[in-house]
Amino acid sequence: MTHQPDEPHDDLRERVRANYAAAARTVTEGGTACCGPTPVETGPEFGAELYAAGERDALPADAVAASLGCGNPTAVAELRAGEHVLDLGSGGGIDVLLSARRVGPTGRAYGLDMTDEMLALARANAAAGATNVEFLRGAIELVPLPSASVDVVISNCVINLSTDKPAVFAEAFRVLKPGGRIGVTDVVAEDGLTPEQRAERGDHVGCVAGALSFAEYRAGLAAAGFTGIEITATHAVADRMHSAIVRATRPR
Repeated sequence: MTHQPDEPHDDLRERVRANYAAAARTVTEGGTACCGPTPVETGPEFGAELYAAGERDALPADAVAASLGCGNPTAVAELRAGEHVLDLGSGGGIDVLLSARRVGPTGRAYGLDMTDEMLALARANAAAGATNVEFLRGAIELVPLPSASVDVVISNCVINLSTDKPAVFAEAFRVLKPGGRIGVTDVVAEDGLTPEQRAERGDHVGCVAGALSFAEYRAGLAAAGFTGIEITATHAVADRMHSAIVRATRPR
């Protein structure tokens, strides 16, 4: 199914939610989830293979199996001991659990997701021993945390799914402390590729059609107030579509 540019936002959000709920159920039943219109086996562009083997081996199997991302934002963000971290669209919790290990017992890792099935899976994964994590239900466009409450915002192939990306950038800026930073991985389109051309390359729910271009991403972050914006492509996920590392800072 290909996303049409005029599809109502509420309908599209429900398709995203239903897809990820199905992915969580697949993992709970012993399968492996991946980004796409239906849960499928992971390929080289998405999923747990993008993490180092040592990181995967240290986590609950279901957290690894539920990985739907296009990179490793916990490494991108260069997390430090004692920091508070928020993962937008935390899914099965792999990046939250890795963040919790990096920030240590004096830090805290929050995961935010709108899908009850993913939240249940993530909380079950955290119950294996992570004590400095908390999973919250909500939308990435309206984060249920106070302003200036976290040091780092991460996300893994989720912002491209939002139907209101300016709201996502504004909320990330709001919850960050002055001097805080974002370190995300996301799917980004080459400049000049129209929304219609992006839709031809893959479904919105499949992490392709909803992607911003490099220029659009920079402009959106700058409009929210971010500085020091860096966007670096890492690998192709479709023709002229790339997984990219995105870094930016909330000024002091």
